[in-house]
Amino acid sequence: MRNPLFRLLTAAFFLTAGLTGPACAQLFRFVSMRDYAGLAATPVMVLGADERMGVEQFAAAHKLAIDELRRAHAASGLVECGDAHGAGQLTLATNVITTAAHVFFDEQGERRAATCNFVAEIDGEQSRIAIDMTSIVAGTLQPYAVKAVHDWAVARLTRPLDGASPYELASDLAVNDAVEFVARGHSDWGDGRRMSFQDCALRAQTNAAGDGAREFAFDCGTGDGASGGAVLLGDQHRRLGAILVGWRSANPSKTEPFSANHYNFVVSIEGAFRRAVLYAAKRGSDERLIAASARHTVREARTNLGAVHRSAARH
Repeated sequence: MRNPLFRLLTAAFFLTAGLTGPACAQLFRFVSMRDYAGLAATPVMVLGADERMGVEQFAAAHKLAIDELRRAHAASGLVECGDAHGAGQLTLATNVITTAAHVFFDEQGERRAATCNFVAEIDGEQSRIAIDMTSIVAGTLQPYAVKAVHDWAVARLTRPLDGASPYELASDLAVNDAVEFVARGHSDWGDGRRMSFQDCALRAQTNAAGDGAREFAFDCGTGDGASGGAVLLGDQHRRLGAILVGWRSANPSKTEPFSANHYNFVVSIEGAFRRAVLYAAKRGSDERLIAASARHTVREARTNLGAVHRSAARH
């Protein structure tokens, strides 16, 4: 959220902890400094300098037809809940979306709104479809109170979104994988309506959940409102491997090179997250397994709220 006090608390947490001792061991449990050895400094936009590209820029840089690029990524849209929004995308089916749990649930674990909508652009026209709020399956209903690796959600739309092709799922994510980050929602880009593109890489695995999802640091630029956005892999970057969740930084007010204490991070569509997508899209999986995985998250160790910034945004 856009919350100056929250950002100050985030900075204070890191300054107090000094990124040493138990706090560091918990936060960066899956990070070895060997993961960063020899890596060139990569600018990471944490509410600062901007390396994102619009459709026209990205098409020109990659010698792609603009209309084809728009159609290929029409699955990427906005999830609007009351006065907050995040990013989301059609996944496996034209009535199934993936996003971050904190796009639906606030700091108190309450729903942000009684009704939410998915908003996409098809052939230059805006489409708005209500989300079936009873269909939401999330890694946690209290995303600000548990480890960020549980911060994922799957939901069905009340009707299919015609004219858009959903993303398929990627598999076997690994450190150093080249990815493309595609999202609407960045609050500083056309009030969150403009789609952004950026090429980058998964730089380190920073956490893992008992239910199978993993968290990766990556070096794409992000901004408030883009939580839940698509991290794509594979040929023509049409396979969804992870979603954006937030950032960690010892100095969130500055744009600094990627490092072990200054990075954006994503959560992979694996384990319970993947099963929930498959079930929602009616491609298999078992609802009982999904429910059991959701119950498991309450047993996971809780984390200091100051350690993570989740980037849903107010309108």
